[in-house]
Formats: sequence, structure tokens, C-alpha cells
Amino acid sequence: MSDEIDALTRLLSKYENVPMSLADGCVVRMVELVPDATVFTLDADFAVYRKHGRQTIPVLSPREGPS
Repeated sequence: MSDEIDALTRLLSKYENVPMSLADGCVVRMVELVPDATVFTLDADFAVYRKHGRQTIPVLSPREGPS
């Protein structure tokens, strides 16, 4: 459990300028632990966040505006 707390603390520090919420940090950490995970979100910050330091996070988000 302390490994997860350490990983979460590193994420929160890395993205403190965004800023990353505790909830977002937990989601990013879970995506790191589940390799084929996709995040369903309305939060644009997930375009900035990276798993394992530099890998983009697969995101499913509703399209903006009518097509």
C-alpha cells in the first residue's frame, strides 16, 4: 500500500501546475496498473497526463458540439 501512496504522491507533485486532483491522480494510477484501461471522462486534463511518465492515456470522451 505504501508503494501506491508513493506513486500517487509522485503524480500529484509532477502535475501540481495543472493542478491534478486526488481523484485524477487515482485514476491515472489505476490506468498504470491496468494495461488496457481506457478512461471515460469530460476532463480535458487527461490529454496532459501521462501513464508511466510518458505514455498517453487512452481516453473516451463525448464529442464537443454537434457533428
